[in-house]
Amino acid sequence: MWRVADVELDSRLLIGSSLYPSPRVMQEAIRAAGAAVVTVSVRRQQAGARGGEDFWAALRALDVRLLPNTAGCHSAREAITTAEMARELFGTHWIKLEVIGDDYNLQPDPFGLVEAARELVAQGFEVFPYCTEDLVVGEKLVAAGCRVLMPWGAPIGTARGLLNPYGLRTLRERLPGIPLIVDAGLGVPSHAAQALELGCDAVLLNTAIAQATDPVAMAAAFRHAVLAGRLAFEAGRMPERDLAQPSTPVVGTPFWQQQQ
Repeated sequence: MWRVADVELDSRLLIGSSLYPSPRVMQEAIRAAGAAVVTVSVRRQQAGARGGEDFWAALRALDVRLLPNTAGCHSAREAITTAEMARELFGTHWIKLEVIGDDYNLQPDPFGLVEAARELVAQGFEVFPYCTEDLVVGEKLVAAGCRVLMPWGAPIGTARGLLNPYGLRTLRERLPGIPLIVDAGLGVPSHAAQALELGCDAVLLNTAIAQATDPVAMAAAFRHAVLAGRLAFEAGRMPERDLAQPSTPVVGTPFWQQQQ
């Protein structure tokens, strides 16, 4: 169990709900991941659209907490409005805040992000800001009232893993009381394990599972990787060394001297 935003969760793997081949596969993958939190986007759909009905039916059948997001927003005002809509639609004050500043790599706009976070916190939202691993941005978001940070590992959907482990480690060391959920850029289970080994509290991913050849099997793989990564962090890793050191002790090792 771990605690975020005054809620205890039994899984450190958060999962997205888009890009799956079907609502049934999405549902099976979420179950295989053991996820307690699922992100959803605020989308305008036509009333009675069959695809939308199947999607929501699949989500309602799962015992998970929904985390709406403001995906696709490019300004603080747009993100704030979307968050307000999400609170009404999903009945939750949790919001994953995204304010995109660049359409090429979908990098967050740090200025719009802090502005929107400050306003939403004032409105009573629990803000989960999608940000980079920049320490100063993280500190500004915490000062704005955010009690959790969601730094990226790499740009969304790139599957490149943790491009800046040093930055994530610095966030962990300088903001020890703030839950860190690595969000975006993870491609394989080892990336998730690495994030947990660094001391990050959880990971959130979507594309790596949804677009795998077998999404359900990949979800299970990520589930085990997160457990392994956290256990490794708690166990405490051995220090890195510049020189080799034998693992077999040499004291008492027999040796033979050549006779003259």
